[in-house]
Amino acid sequence: MRTLSHWPLAQRQRIQGVLTDIDDTLTCEGAIAPDALQALHQLKSAGYAVIAITGRPVGWSTPFAQAWPVDAIVAENGAVALLGQRKLYLQDANTRQHNHARMQAVMQHVLQTVPGAHASHDSNGRETDIAIDHSEFHHLAEDEIARVVHLMQDAGMNATVSSIHVNGWFGSHNKLEGARWIVRELFQRDLDAELDAWAYVGDSTNDQLMFAHFANSVGVANIQRFVPTLQHLPRYVTPSERGTGFSEVAQALLASR
Repeated sequence: MRTLSHWPLAQRQRIQGVLTDIDDTLTCEGAIAPDALQALHQLKSAGYAVIAITGRPVGWSTPFAQAWPVDAIVAENGAVALLGQRKLYLQDANTRQHNHARMQAVMQHVLQTVPGAHASHDSNGRETDIAIDHSEFHHLAEDEIARVVHLMQDAGMNATVSSIHVNGWFGSHNKLEGARWIVRELFQRDLDAELDAWAYVGDSTNDQLMFAHFANSVGVANIQRFVPTLQHLPRYVTPSERGTGFSEVAQALLASR
């Protein structure tokens, strides 16, 4: 990782859109940082596309999709897109219904097998995944987090670790597939054909796929907590943590105009 000041001007000038994680990238303790919210407004006013991609549930994300200056929020690690009042699903209704009972069975198995495991407080708002809290309201040690991941994967689920939750779901989608999907839906464009026109900002393990895929990837400073376990690092890192770090990314882009 190089400091944000090393992000080349020529690369920043090509950026047309920003994809961003939410928890501990825009937010602190579950609330959006004031400077991050201002940065979102500034980016939109300057003509950038802005899309948030999160492991948070659709129920949690809905009010923010309506209130924040973003083109969309893609929730549940790429499965559901919120465009203001509109809600789009990557999976059809029959698939979602079939998977729901399977996911609840895995959830119960995890809760019964891993001492101290708790479902995330936002579980009632989830439609296409499950989440175990490891750092939001309850704490799990690293070996316990790894055990949760292993149990989910043994059940045939995809599993990722965010800064606060372990998320599991059935299906091939992920944050990158969600980004590809929503860029097609919103703009009728091929994300992979224009990767140099997009930046990604994140903070944790479940952002690795995005860090690996985007040359213009940035981690906010609190990513340092996860560096020892990351296989793919962002290209650049901000001086500051969380929402202040996101604001620094926005200012770097705005200064290139």
